[in-house]
Amino acid sequence: MTKKTFVCSSALLATLSVAAVAHAADWPQYRGPNLDGSTSEKIASKWPVGGPKVVWKAATPTGFSSFTVAGGKAFTQITRDADGAPREVALALDANTGKEAWAFPVGGNAYGHNGGNAGAKGNDGGDGPRSTPTVVGGKVYVLSSDLALFCLDANTGKQVWTHDLIKEFAGRNITWKNAASPVVDGSLVYVAGGGAGQSLLAFNKDTGALAWKSQDEKMTHSTPVVATILGAKQVIFFTQSGLVSVDAKDGKLLWKAPYRFNVSTAITPVVGGDMVYCSAGYGVGGGAFKISKAGAAFKADQLWQTPGDKEVANHWSTPVYKDGHLYGMFQFKEYGSGPLKCVELATGKVKWSQPGFGPGNVILVGDQILALSDAGDIVVAEATTAGYKELGRAKAVGGKCWSTPVVSNGRVYVRSTKEAACLDVSAKSAQK
Repeated sequence: MTKKTFVCSSALLATLSVAAVAHAADWPQYRGPNLDGSTSEKIASKWPVGGPKVVWKAATPTGFSSFTVAGGKAFTQITRDADGAPREVALALDANTGKEAWAFPVGGNAYGHNGGNAGAKGNDGGDGPRSTPTVVGGKVYVLSSDLALFCLDANTGKQVWTHDLIKEFAGRNITWKNAASPVVDGSLVYVAGGGAGQSLLAFNKDTGALAWKSQDEKMTHSTPVVATILGAKQVIFFTQSGLVSVDAKDGKLLWKAPYRFNVSTAITPVVGGDMVYCSAGYGVGGGAFKISKAGAAFKADQLWQTPGDKEVANHWSTPVYKDGHLYGMFQFKEYGSGPLKCVELATGKVKWSQPGFGPGNVILVGDQILALSDAGDIVVAEATTAGYKELGRAKAVGGKCWSTPVVSNGRVYVRSTKEAACLDVSAKSAQK
């Protein structure tokens, strides 16, 4: 190798390294950069007295949408008066200051249900948007409660393209309306909500052109997941008939796993190797399937199921997977008191349980769990099977938190039905 070639190679490696770090700093989708609730970022576990420094706070009226963060902006969905009426609005904030960059109305705010009727003690709320925007390649993808899919310019908020799933694809909405987020992988955007023969849909993310349509499934409140299992990239939808996996490139059915539906199914399926976990409240409970393949044929065999709402069940709080185990809020309507648990994926065995979280959500940050309780506390704990080991806790926001915390560039972004907060949890912020 010549000296010139070596220098060029070194420069290329440096460029790729910087690009990888920049990518890791983003949280571009509801389930994060890896579509599994995890990030490779490192955060401080020893917080200052009083909690991490608050970088900014902003009003986020009503709704259970979470944040996505990319390109210096933080995106969510709120309820706001627009054109003389309350509307569901996609909102972009400056990620460094919390100041509004733009807002774009995406639909009405009638959900057929008042989310304020239940919640953590002392919290009010009311219903509102529950879908989370996806931001990829300078574009933002928003799926409204009325199943309108929008592609917006991330810098300006101007519409690039849109599809009305109900009008264009004989869409079938559900009780309390859509709560699922659009998922982007490669060149495609994946959503559910169409009619017979076109209930699962994929669009070109740049042009909005239909890439494929597939299956006759009734949608749920669950966001799909893209994963590679046994060498095949697939999109797994959690529908009213159960888990439905289709080929990511053309929508052809790969496998199905029947699973009971009752009232509402809301968590995203969790993939751990060749195992897939799913769960629901209202007496359904959690269960796991092992996926196998013979030739080109896939098969899903149930490993276990725990009926009921108490032992292993998730309402809308999707757990994360690490080293054969699930970590998350396993509970149903245990507002303010529901536990954080560690559950072995292959067996459903509970390794430990810690009360006091309610139906919040967790993400995996390196080897640590970052949790947001329904009362607005952020908590960092070790992701270990040895027992619950809390490292830090702080009050982040007031209001009801049924959303997911996210980490981007050393900061935690959280929101409630009242307000949003950005907190510094970078390594340099650690208590000495």
